This record gives sequence, C-alpha cells and structure tokens, in this order.
Amino acid sequence: MNDDYLDPINSLHMPELADMTFATDFLIRAKEGVRNAAFALTEAVSPDARKVLREQLRQGLALHREITDLMVSKKWFHPYELGEQYKLDQLSAQNTVMVGRMRLYPEDTSRKGMFDRTPDSSGGFDA
Repeated sequence: MNDDYLDPINSLHMPELADMTFATDFLIRAKEGVRNAAFALTEAVSPDARKVLREQLRQGLALHREITDLMVSKKWFHPYELGEQYKLDQLSAQNTVMVGRMRLYPEDTSRKGMFDRTPDSSGGFDA
C-alpha cells in the first residue's frame, strides 16, 4: 500500500467508490423510511393519518425499488448473486481498512505556539 495519501494514484476509482457508497447509504435510509412508515401505519388510528402513511409507504417502496434498480444496473449491488455480492463486500472492507491505516493527520496535534500568546501551566500567558 502506498502510504502517501496525496499521491494521485490513491484516488484511482475513487469517484466510482464514492458513488457506490452514497447509493448504498441512500438505499439503507430508504429502507429505514419504509420500515418506519410501516410501523407508524400499524399504530395510527385516524383514517386521515393512515391515508397519509399509506401514501408515504407507497412512495418509500417506489424509492427503494428505484435505488435498487440503479445499483443493480451499475453492478454496485447483486441481490441475486451472493458470490458477487460477497466479493463487493470484501472489497469494501479492504478499502475501509486501507483508509483507516492512512496517516491523514500529523502525529503532533499540539497547538502550543501557534497563537501570539498561549496559556502556560500556571494560568498566566507566555510572552
């Protein structure tokens, strides 16, 4: 692995990976919305509230289908090919570990000396 995160080679395929990550997150959020609307529908007693919730549930299911279709067409999601999905999940895990190992921040994060005057240990100020 190249430890230089500023090296352009490390950004290879990054837009595609970002798009896949955003789409996956969007799919998860749509799924949560469907679940929440269905749960709320079972709890609602007002006919008007039930009507609104049914429509939200219908829209949520349509959104979920649309996102899923997009992800399948882009080969970002393989709901019927578990072997292929497993490979994608392994790649995602490897990328997560790789990013986690990058040194994105300096080791020394001390801010002492960065400002005109900094407090010293006695509560006064250094000159």
